[in-house]
Amino acid sequence: MSQMNMIQAIQSAHDVMLERDPSVVVLGQDVGYFGGVFRCTDGLQEKYGEHRVIDAPIAEGGIVGVAIGLGVNGLRPVAEIQFADYIYPGFDQIVSELSRLRYRSAGDFFSPVTIRTPCGGGIRGGQTHSQSPEGIFTHLSGVMTVMVSNPYDAKGLLISAIESDDPIIFFEPKRIYNGPFDGDPDKPSVSWSSHAKGEVPEGYYTVPLGKADIVEEGEDLTIITYGTIVHVAQAAARRAGVNAEIIDVRTLMPLDIDTLRESVNKTGRCLVAHEATRFCGYGAELVATVQKECFWHLETPIARVTGWDTPYPHAFEWQYFPVQQRLVDGILRVMEDAT
Repeated sequence: MSQMNMIQAIQSAHDVMLERDPSVVVLGQDVGYFGGVFRCTDGLQEKYGEHRVIDAPIAEGGIVGVAIGLGVNGLRPVAEIQFADYIYPGFDQIVSELSRLRYRSAGDFFSPVTIRTPCGGGIRGGQTHSQSPEGIFTHLSGVMTVMVSNPYDAKGLLISAIESDDPIIFFEPKRIYNGPFDGDPDKPSVSWSSHAKGEVPEGYYTVPLGKADIVEEGEDLTIITYGTIVHVAQAAARRAGVNAEIIDVRTLMPLDIDTLRESVNKTGRCLVAHEATRFCGYGAELVATVQKECFWHLETPIARVTGWDTPYPHAFEWQYFPVQQRLVDGILRVMEDAT
């Protein structure tokens, strides 16, 4: 086991799979010589060569299209889109080709592409470097969607994604690349070195796709979340003095409904939280699922804490971001409805 931040864990996952499987290739803007804008592919081109770690131009549609072609021809491409905000030029390739290939060919063809992309705010990135578009991709039949919250899961889930024959969109919240964030922007940053999930095996291991993680067990209410907000939820529950069961969804599609159902049926209360915009956000599907599966066990209405229905504002980042106080307010609202 080694201490790793999320960047190092993701780099290690690439390294392990490039060495383990000669069909794995990595491509994207600056992934080779520069080692990636966040250094998630640092040193890999030097180690494995330009034919396996490929620098691409600023052409997201081309990056995704080439990855699909490589996958159809027997390789396992890992494509990096430098920021999730710029995945949209590749969206037509994902929708029209990648997601439908197996269905359209009656199972004769598939393309095991993993598309990695940093997402989310909290780094003063403004409206063009802070988006969380996961709900767009969970709506898309034919691809899996993952968002990680810690180094251990990041490496294990990325290896599982690369080994999967299904196409996967792999979101990495950049606010927690270097350490967990508890939702208080006035506190000094902390590293992963003191966090249990910062202990990461150096070699090969996997974390299963399609399985949520119960981060903390509790009895008072269930908080369902993912990505950066997992850590905000933990801090908010402690501050609110509530014994909350906190679930990290991890794989957004397909959703681990069994874990959600068991938890909410036990606590009788539910808060859903995410950073993305509220209207038609992924949280709406979580709320609908809990309502359907747990209706007779719910003691209070399900609550949501999310980003606002606006572009991500540069000057008012912490008014947009679901900070710790907003989650505390949401927790107390659910608990007060029970009295």
